[in-house]
Amino acid sequence: MKIILIGKGGHSKVIKDMIDLQPSLEIVGYLDQKYPTASWQDGVFYGPMTAASSFTEDVKFVIAVGDNQIRKRIYIDLKMKENRFATIIHPTAIISPSAKIGYGTVIMASVVIQADAIIGAHTIINTAAVIEHDNVIANYAHISPQATLTGTVSIEEGVHIGAGAIVIPGIHIGAWSIIGAGATVIHNLPSLCTAVGVPARLLDNMEE
Repeated sequence: MKIILIGKGGHSKVIKDMIDLQPSLEIVGYLDQKYPTASWQDGVFYGPMTAASSFTEDVKFVIAVGDNQIRKRIYIDLKMKENRFATIIHPTAIISPSAKIGYGTVIMASVVIQADAIIGAHTIINTAAVIEHDNVIANYAHISPQATLTGTVSIEEGVHIGAGAIVIPGIHIGAWSIIGAGATVIHNLPSLCTAVGVPARLLDNMEE
């Protein structure tokens, strides 16, 4: 499969390494606004995001940008069908056959995704994260390295779970919320909040 990465920063480097490990995948280009004009170097295309429409359907895209909101905006701006986006899974990831993973999502090294988990589109499951059984994770989320979502957790669109955070069973986290690194979430959380600490509390409620 021929792949074009959208974005040429640190997150893109990690996805490139994942692709390079898999002989069936080949990076044929990068799209980023840092490239004002199109060019070819060693057979690889470099150009602005507006060049995406010039590629035929045999080329797939991955939005290789870590920021959840920017990833969503790029997807909307591209106006492409979901099947134009590739799902990239590191060879060391362990994924249940009953799990479902959306288009454009990337699953990093040493991730574990258990039975009947559902992962949305354009989501990042980062290095060594654990997604237990029956989790539902919506589009544009980011589960950071070594975070653990125990059973039946539900995560709405755009949520960012910080590195090493833990979410206990049955918890629901509202859209576009941020969970700080190392936090332990033991209560449901609303949309558009930031929660930190052990146990996790809303940032506005933290003592000075």
